[in-house]
Parts: sequence; C-alpha cells; structure tokens
Amino acid sequence: MESTGVIRQAAWVIAWDEASDRHVYLRDADVAFSGEGLLQVGGSYEGPVDEEIDGRDLMVMPGLVNIHSHPTSEPMNKGITDEIRSPNFHHSSLYEFLPVLGPDAEGTRACLNVALAELLRSGCTTVVDYSRPIDGWLDLLGQSGIRACVAPSFRSAPWSTIDGHSLSYDWSLAAEGKEGLEEAKDLIDAARDHPSDRLSGIMSPAQIDTCSEDLLVSAHNYASERGVAFQIHASQSVAEFHEMVKRHGCTPIQWLDRIGVLTDRTIVAHAIFLDHHSWLHWPSDDDLDLLARRDTTVAHCPTVFLRRGIALQTLGRYRRHGINVGIGTDTYPHNILEELFNAGTVARVEAGRVDDVTTADLLDMATVGGARALGRDDIGRLTPGCRADLVLVDLTTPAMRPMREPLRTLIYCARERAVRDVYVGGQLVVRDGECLTIDLDAQLDLLQEAQARGMARVPELDWAGRSADELAPLALDVVAGDPA
Repeated sequence: MESTGVIRQAAWVIAWDEASDRHVYLRDADVAFSGEGLLQVGGSYEGPVDEEIDGRDLMVMPGLVNIHSHPTSEPMNKGITDEIRSPNFHHSSLYEFLPVLGPDAEGTRACLNVALAELLRSGCTTVVDYSRPIDGWLDLLGQSGIRACVAPSFRSAPWSTIDGHSLSYDWSLAAEGKEGLEEAKDLIDAARDHPSDRLSGIMSPAQIDTCSEDLLVSAHNYASERGVAFQIHASQSVAEFHEMVKRHGCTPIQWLDRIGVLTDRTIVAHAIFLDHHSWLHWPSDDDLDLLARRDTTVAHCPTVFLRRGIALQTLGRYRRHGINVGIGTDTYPHNILEELFNAGTVARVEAGRVDDVTTADLLDMATVGGARALGRDDIGRLTPGCRADLVLVDLTTPAMRPMREPLRTLIYCARERAVRDVYVGGQLVVRDGECLTIDLDAQLDLLQEAQARGMARVPELDWAGRSADELAPLALDVVAGDPA
C-alpha cells in the first residue's frame, strides 16, 4: 500500500489549469499525493491521510524538468572555466579546454553525485543525463532518487586542435560511433527496465560535426521506432557553423532537415548560431522558421554561454516563432533555478526590452516545455493523475521576504536557498534543503581530489603543453607575505 501525504492549506500552489492549458496560482489549497501520483490539487482533501504537512508558509510547485546536462564531467571544471579565453575559436570552450579537462573514473562518479545533489536541491526532479556511459551509471542514477533520462553519447570522429586555431576530425574512428550506437540501444532498454522505475532513455549522438550522416540517420530511425526523443548538439559555436557550411553548403539546422532528422522528436541542444545571429552576418534568415515548422525543441542552457559572452538572439524571439524551448544545466553549478534567472536576464539584455520573456514563460520552459520535448504529459504540472514530483518552497526564508509574488521572488532573488523539501514520485529526497540520497560533503571531498588529479594531467593533453594554471590563471596574483 502506498502511503498518502497531504500538504494542508498551502499558501500558494502552482497548479495546472486544464481549461486554459497553463499554470495558475491557487491560494490556501490542499495538495494530496502518494507514490501512485497526485490525488488532488486544490480545495480541501477529505480522503485518508498518513502524513500531513502544514502548508501555510509554503509554495507548492511542480518539479522542474531539465532536458540537457553533463553531470559526469562539468562539476570538476568549477574554478577553471569560469572566464577562460579562446579567441581563435570565438571563445567557445569546446576545442581547447574540454578535451584536456576530463575526470578519471573515480572523479566521474563524484561529478555525477555532486551534480545530482545540486539538481535536487534546486527543485529539479527530472534530468536528461547526456554523458558517455560509465560503469554503474544506471544504478547511481537510481540511487539518487531523481527521475533520470539517460542520453548515452557517441560519435564518429572526435575533434582536436594542434595549434589553437584549426580543427581536425579523426574519421578513422567511425566504427566506434557505430559501437556506441549499439551500446546506447542497450542502455535505453536497461533504463526502461531498471528496478527504480524512474529511469528512461533517449537517443543522443554527440555533436552534429562529429557524427556521420549515416550515424545520425540510424540513431533517429531507432528513436522513431522506439518512440523516444532524439537529441543532438548543433549550432553551438561559430566554428561548428562554418565547418558544416564548408562540408554541405548550408547551415547546420538546414543540413539536419536535409537528412531527415529535424522532426518533432528532435531536441537541438543550444541552437544559438542560427542564420539570423549577428555574429555570423549570414545572408539568410530561415533557421528559426524551419525549427518551428518541424516542431523541433531547443534545449536552452544560458549559463555556460553567458560566461563566453554568447547568447540566443533572442529567447523571446524563438518562443514567438512557436518553437518549443526547454531548459538545461549544461555546466556547473547544476542549479536549474539559476539557469532560469540567467535565461530571463540575458534575454532582456539581448532584446533591449523587459518583456522579451516573462516569468511565466520561464516556468513553462522548465516544466511543460521540457516534458513535451521528452514526450511526457505526466510530469512538469500539478494536476491529478500526474507524477507526484513536488517542490516545497519556504516563504519565510529571508530571501523570500517580503512575500508578495512567490514565483518571481524565487527565481530572481531566492533560488535554491528557498527550496525546503523535494519529492520525486511521492518519495522525499530533499528535506530542509539537504539531499537525503547523496552525502554531498563526502562527494565534494572526492571531487576536490579528482580535480587535482585532472589538473596535473593537463600539460600532457594540451596542444601547447600548457599547465592548468597557464590555461586558466587565478583571478588574483598570489604573493608571499603581507602585501602591504
């Protein structure tokens, strides 16, 4: 028997209104739930109850849906890639930095655990983990308590640079891409059958410029056969845009369409450098309309790009074109509320107008927009029959006061500091802001050690033999003794 919980008289509830197909506020309302799902949202619940929670100082909101993340690697880059420069690659960190900063096996597990704890503490209850497969991956995700969608990454040809300004692709390794595709199929099946009952999978070749046409078409065909989503990094850098034009005589988005993989099950990660972007000075303006016509989703991850001075032009313009947009945490910190803050702020700066996106838009992208991309209507909204993925926000925490408008205050002021409790599938995974399923302090200790090991390897991997300190100097000089 599943136990039943009820949050009594929650001061604010972000509920789903079926008639208007949108999120709305309810005041002083009950939310009843069990492991089977949401039983009642609104009114006064009169059924049997095993646990009652006083909701008078709480906002109850749907768990947030994260459709793009790299939790097995990115946490280790904190303090390294915050403000790096790569001028010959238009300041993308992809080509000079990511190949030299990977964690070892122990570090990979620490990265994953740290990222998952951060996500849960920021109210994220569903995550797409876009990673190269690791030993024990599914079990680690299952133990975390999060609802996870594995996205096993594979490619035909890794990139490299030997001089810091040109790119090479090693197509002799194409057979590894086909092996990776087969491994991804097995992992998607294993995720579906995992005993945690919270895992699923999608088909996710790595990057548009590192995958052959045959590999992408095969992966998309499999996604169509199995009824799962298909995700690909595309239009994420100026270098990639020009590489694809050189190969095919069209933009990356147009090439995806040409080969038949730009569809309503496709998620394009980033999609920043479309043909309208000012950095490209391109003569056409067709990519946005093409994405809209194909009902393709864009996974928007603002934080990793704002560190490089890069942004969508503009987030509101994509939505006004009718493009479904979901939110991802591509980088550290894995804090989905911070991504929402950055998404709204950067959009307004790029557009030069406050109303390019609204707070309601941001919530939609992080809930129903992400759910739609994954082909799900049972997450991202609070309505009876949906999964009991809940976030309880403490309205009394100082960052939430004075309390007048809870959602704006959460995103623009308080963020994860106000997240008190989180439930996934009716199970409590965060209590009083602390993750119950992962010992975060212990994992951070392991991550500290892994980062030191990774930094020591950098000179062996960097094209110029530079140390990590040369690639990413400290913000201030270190001096001996008293600087005075």
